[in-house]
Amino acid sequence: MPINRKLSNATLQQWSPLSENRCKESIAQTIHQTAHGLSNAFAIDEQPEDLIYNLFKLPNKDEASIGKLLTLLKNFGLQETDPRLQPMMRRIHEIEKLKEEQFMEARDPKHWKLNREDFKSCISESLSLISRTLQNDLIIPSWNQFCTRIREIYEKCQNIDDGKVADYIPQLSRVDPKKFGISICTIDGQRASWGDAKIPFCVQSVSKAFNYSVAASELGADLVHAYVGQEPSGRLFNEICLDNNNKPHNPMVNSGAIIVSSLIKNTWNMADRFEHMLTQYRKIAGGEYVGFNNAVFLSERATADRNYALSYYMKENNCFPNSTNSLSEALDFYFQLCSMEVTCETAAVMAATLANGGVCPITEERCIGSRPCRDVLSLMNSCGMYDYSGQFAFHVGLPAKSGVSGLLIVVIPNLVGIALWSPPLDKMGNSCRGVAFCKELINRFNFHNYDSLAHNESEKFDPRKRHGDREKDVIVSLLFAAKSGDINTIRRMYMQGNDLQMADYDKRTALHLAAAEGHAEVIKFLLNTAKVRADPKDRWNRTPLQDARAERHTACIALLEKSMQLAESAEEGSDENSSAESTGKNSLKYRHSSVTSIPTSSDSSDSETDAETFLQKLEQKRTELNAYNRFRTDTVVSPLFGNSPNASAATIDNGAR
Repeated sequence: MPINRKLSNATLQQWSPLSENRCKESIAQTIHQTAHGLSNAFAIDEQPEDLIYNLFKLPNKDEASIGKLLTLLKNFGLQETDPRLQPMMRRIHEIEKLKEEQFMEARDPKHWKLNREDFKSCISESLSLISRTLQNDLIIPSWNQFCTRIREIYEKCQNIDDGKVADYIPQLSRVDPKKFGISICTIDGQRASWGDAKIPFCVQSVSKAFNYSVAASELGADLVHAYVGQEPSGRLFNEICLDNNNKPHNPMVNSGAIIVSSLIKNTWNMADRFEHMLTQYRKIAGGEYVGFNNAVFLSERATADRNYALSYYMKENNCFPNSTNSLSEALDFYFQLCSMEVTCETAAVMAATLANGGVCPITEERCIGSRPCRDVLSLMNSCGMYDYSGQFAFHVGLPAKSGVSGLLIVVIPNLVGIALWSPPLDKMGNSCRGVAFCKELINRFNFHNYDSLAHNESEKFDPRKRHGDREKDVIVSLLFAAKSGDINTIRRMYMQGNDLQMADYDKRTALHLAAAEGHAEVIKFLLNTAKVRADPKDRWNRTPLQDARAERHTACIALLEKSMQLAESAEEGSDENSSAESTGKNSLKYRHSSVTSIPTSSDSSDSETDAETFLQKLEQKRTELNAYNRFRTDTVVSPLFGNSPNASAATIDNGAR
């Protein structure tokens, strides 16, 4: 379907730097500045593919650069491997084969110059995502700035040498303690990684969060919680104990996780159950790498005396569902789920699925039910960090789940999922670097659950906001209000502390526009209350008075001329008074010196200088006030509400003071 939009010439010219070899930052800045123009282009029938083709069209050629588009998408955090972009990438490779056959040589598709039809055929199936990106409508608009700050935290935490690699599972004890990887994925699929983010490792206890999500989605949360509670245990994660209802305390301790896994497809054989969960993990991960480490599984099963004891204790108390045939099978299935392999990049997408309400951000497929997703985040917030859960909730205030492999996932609901992997653990069993990263993250960003309350720390960075746009929005609002004579909006902006002398790219101020449009009331407010200069010059050296004269707005001309005369007389009076004050103060200083006979010193010199400065400022204020009173006598204006025939000069002067 065609859309009724087309870019103006000015907008297209702003996009022209994309055809040049610019750095990523400059491209992002250009896109950021022109996104508003793209979303508000004037109406004319044209296909959206044509709009995008025009953006990347090379000067004086009937071709566009597909490579520039790919670079731009990557600059906003969208990877070429993103499943939503696969139709475009497949079409590019199809054209690549045709080009190779035609020219008998391999060419890099990223540098191709495609004609209109080929370009449109490439982007047509991924059009929605590309359009959102070009309009800078993704959840984190300042992507490069956000990534720069995340990298700074990563580099700071990289130097931490605390902790010890888990050694009670032999295979885990052999991991290099220097490994450290971080990956992030937003709910719009923007992704970035640092360090060892592509190295596979076992999920271990992080699997508990996703096992619960799958079980609650398939069976219902009420059925799951008929077997397991929701309360933090206050005990070690593998302690042999139950709550007062003879149920495991929550799904995040070993006892609860074993029961939850025993509920999943418990009438199926082991092979089908494992295949089912592997499929579910891959759906949650958006098709990213999910594997299985058999060596870790065998190692964990061989050292599982504690978990066997815990399981027999639960069997004695009738905790397992009736359909559980074999205790060893139930434990084997639990160990298999703990031995699933992922990378940081995979775990970040899985965390982002939780942040996105159970919908995978890179496939847009629902993998987890809405209520189970909400419930698992609540459990992660209260029970996800072993015995450190309370302190983590206090200091960080975000849902998280850690595992003894060194993996830590953090979920910022409706924004981003973060995965950190660093094998050295603290005494609580959490990754040392991971916990330090989370604390520093909260120090720099307003991600804590309660950072959104009133009187929060304004110096914290909020990546959801379009930084740098506020001043531009204020200027636009001010100039439109001045142009339309909207005095109420201008009053509101004045009371908010905005500078009403702000100018646009042509140095045109609100006073220029009010004078050109003949809005005398706006001019009175700007001159008398906001105290803006009466003679600012625009790019063409025109003043508001010249604009008013050109349009023959007599009331505006009178106000501007009067204000300029008062300004000139105030300056002349200030110069004369300064000369007289200098003479008077010198004689005063002489008399004071002769009476007191105080010898000159550095301290007395400083005191005299301060006194002179104070007297100069006092006399200058007195001169300005006299000029102000003379002007009020001629034209009585209420500071906030325009003309007031019943107002007295004294009342107005008091208000001004």
